Amino acid sequence: MSPGGPRRTFLPALLTLLLTAALALTTLGAPARAAGPGGTWTVHQPGAPRDGVTAVVRLDPADGTLTLTARKGATTVLEPAPLGIVTSAADLTSELRADSRHTRQVTERYSMTTGKQLRRTARMTETRFTFTGRDGARLGLVVRVADDGVAYRYVLPGPGTVTVEREASAFRPPAAARAWLTPYSVNYERLYAPATAAGAAPGAYAYPALFQVGNTYALLTESDVDGRYDASRLVHEGDGRYTVRLADPEVTSEGPLATPWRTAVVGDLATVTESTLVDDLAPPSRLADTSWIRPGKVAWSWLDGFGAAQRDLAAQQRFVDLAAAHGWPYALVDDGWKTTDWMPELIAYARQRGVDVLLWVHWTDLDTVAERAEFLPRVKRWGAAGLKIDFMDSDSQERFRWYDDILRDTARHRLLVNFHGATLPKGVQRTWPHVMTLEAVYGAEQGTVPAAGLTALPYTRNAVGSMDYTPMGFQFGTRTVSDAAELALAVVFESGMQNFAGSVAAYRERPELVRFLEQVPTVWDETRLLSGLPGGSATFARRHGDRWFLGGVHAGEAGTERVRLDFLGGGRWLAEVVRDGEDGGLLRERHVVTRRDVLDVPTAEHGGFAGQICRFTPGRDTCDRPVTRLPLTALTADPARAEAGPGGSVAVTGRFAVEESGPATDVRLTLDVPDGWTADGDGTTAAELPAGRALSGDWTVRVPSDVRPGGYDLTVRAEYRAPDRPGSGVLRVERPVRVFVPEPGVTYVSDLPFTSERNGWGPVERDMSNGERDPADGGPLTLAGTVYDKGLGMHAAGEIVVELGGEYRRFTAGVGVDDEAGAKGTVAFEVLGDGRTLLTTGVLDGAGPAFPVDMDVTGVRQLTLRVLDGGDGVDSDHADWADARLVPSRRGRGCARTLDGVRAGRDAPRAGLQRS
Repeated sequence: MSPGGPRRTFLPALLTLLLTAALALTTLGAPARAAGPGGTWTVHQPGAPRDGVTAVVRLDPADGTLTLTARKGATTVLEPAPLGIVTSAADLTSELRADSRHTRQVTERYSMTTGKQLRRTARMTETRFTFTGRDGARLGLVVRVADDGVAYRYVLPGPGTVTVEREASAFRPPAAARAWLTPYSVNYERLYAPATAAGAAPGAYAYPALFQVGNTYALLTESDVDGRYDASRLVHEGDGRYTVRLADPEVTSEGPLATPWRTAVVGDLATVTESTLVDDLAPPSRLADTSWIRPGKVAWSWLDGFGAAQRDLAAQQRFVDLAAAHGWPYALVDDGWKTTDWMPELIAYARQRGVDVLLWVHWTDLDTVAERAEFLPRVKRWGAAGLKIDFMDSDSQERFRWYDDILRDTARHRLLVNFHGATLPKGVQRTWPHVMTLEAVYGAEQGTVPAAGLTALPYTRNAVGSMDYTPMGFQFGTRTVSDAAELALAVVFESGMQNFAGSVAAYRERPELVRFLEQVPTVWDETRLLSGLPGGSATFARRHGDRWFLGGVHAGEAGTERVRLDFLGGGRWLAEVVRDGEDGGLLRERHVVTRRDVLDVPTAEHGGFAGQICRFTPGRDTCDRPVTRLPLTALTADPARAEAGPGGSVAVTGRFAVEESGPATDVRLTLDVPDGWTADGDGTTAAELPAGRALSGDWTVRVPSDVRPGGYDLTVRAEYRAPDRPGSGVLRVERPVRVFVPEPGVTYVSDLPFTSERNGWGPVERDMSNGERDPADGGPLTLAGTVYDKGLGMHAAGEIVVELGGEYRRFTAGVGVDDEAGAKGTVAFEVLGDGRTLLTTGVLDGAGPAFPVDMDVTGVRQLTLRVLDGGDGVDSDHADWADARLVPSRRGRGCARTLDGVRAGRDAPRAGLQRS
């Protein structure tokens, strides 16, 4: 620019500024009476640049209808779309007359416990309009404009009950606008797909919905939804409009009523991903003290065993140990633990190791005042840190009133919350800061998430609040992106709690990945989108304290990602990048850089990278900070189950290994046996066990000759210390060995070979409940709180056939739906002898005691035990034949000759077996 350039433009710019200030002073004064039946009003930020965001409200003088338009500079992002609301008392969508308007500046400073930016300042221009409808009914319209978007809501005067029948509210993107939309579902668990605004199929779409007009984007959603109202969705009827449709036919509230904010984040992609507008519009925090709220990383076992792992104390202790070994503050126990009694033991075990436990719960377990009053104090007494609450699956006003109740009550008991099967974040994390994250996403639990769908999420779902995608499930075997891209999700996806879904083995195979996960935080002081496009790629830099963390993922061919570093301050920085190596493993590279540099990172197909950047000083070769670790140990007891008669013996081996982060010191390995039993073999000790070393002990356990039939527990125990955490004291871990003493003269069906077998899910289990996946992955057979050592675990529809050869006279069992299924399972049981039906129970569920079966099978050569669906589908139809036994006829010896091989297989160690 020439030296005269600024002087030529100074005077017009000054006049514009003065006129803008004068206009602002005028509108901030007393409410102005609108002249005439129509009008057009523009709302914008004071001194907004030429390319700033504006909202235009127009009242049509012909029919008194209202519309709203949103613009970014000269670009119309949202074309005129209708406003208005219909109540049982008035139709406020037409024949409106302008009454008054009043403009003010809204500035709010607040802090978050989660999110893309912890300390925030919201600056918005707010104009309040009042209109009068037919019969004198009044409508308030509040419009807010911020640098990053537009929002509006309706205010209906009170007092009295207000019944809303519908809103006329809609958004109208330009017909040719590109769109990224997800079909509406009550849990928001559908994939995003590209379309155009006009070309999208008619139907209901979920928030947030993203539209692109040129280089400008509009992300449509809502904010400030609670039990005063309900949530909504967008309905495209093929006319170019996306109409706001409420979840309920009617919404009833006590006036005055302020509806949720209909919200559009407007700007470039950096604005969309960095925006805090949804939270800015939400009510302030209702918690005066947030010092107890601690976001963090979570070891989550669900994708490494599903329900079976949740019912097994040893499996959950394993994930506690994983968290302790890597400095993660939490372990989450998912669906299934409520059928056990060991949760207080697990929480005590975890807390000694510096780990807090989170508990899954179905929302219907907490949907009454009485249930919450009993359950919440109980788990708090145990020491639980928070709850994962699941399956709300509704956007209704009734469900939002429940959200109000559960949020108030969990806050009172200082329990953190993770909502699954939930609605979308609508500002709830500002109002209730103990909400760490919400699902509302087609996440890793679904199995296969296409790379294009995954890379749409930073610009859509995750832009409006924390998202529990549950990354790192390498053992699941269905990921569509590389290891480095999966690691990058710890940065690309924001979640106050990151529930890492990997198995212990998967992490051990990827040491560079675990090293990064030890360092990466879950909350951020600053967020920058560096590059990307929805459905294509996303590269983020997020700052926590004085370190920056990088994450990049792309859906496409192998190539090179160019990462500009101009977000850094001056001076030299150390950048550590973890990327995919040529051999398929992860490779860590170090670079000394400045803000003028560009990092060129090779990426694999559907690949990515992760990294951290810190200030460089001479001699510094890593950005890693110290992590407090405990040894990752493993204690096994072999066998987990055994049978022995009176006077017999059982050989037991215990093995305690230090797998990672050693050493363990003052190690002692012992075996406890019941009174009257004896164990030959001494306890084993070691002064120190480094990582990779193990200590084993062998014992021969003798069963008393006068022992009564039944099950008995032996306990292998390891005690040790962790020198890196001296305050933890003596650490203990135990594993049981279950020894069953059979009743003389009885043959158990689970000891017989099957002539044929079929099962609804997974194999038929011997002496354990159905695990639905692999052999011996079930839990203890449990009916109405009673645990059985012997029996069969099946899943409808299924059956087994055994050969009796006419050598038995009676068959007895207790049958029912295993307690692990709760009230969800419904099963009918049938017994057939040589193809002839001997018994049909009718439909049973998990509500009652075991149904007794006792019948004559004299002369039967082939016995069939069958389970059938109760008529409502086969979800959770876990059917137990508990203590299923056969009594030999007087002339027969039974089938004892067939038992040895079956017993040998049954007595082998079975992972995950644990008596509750």
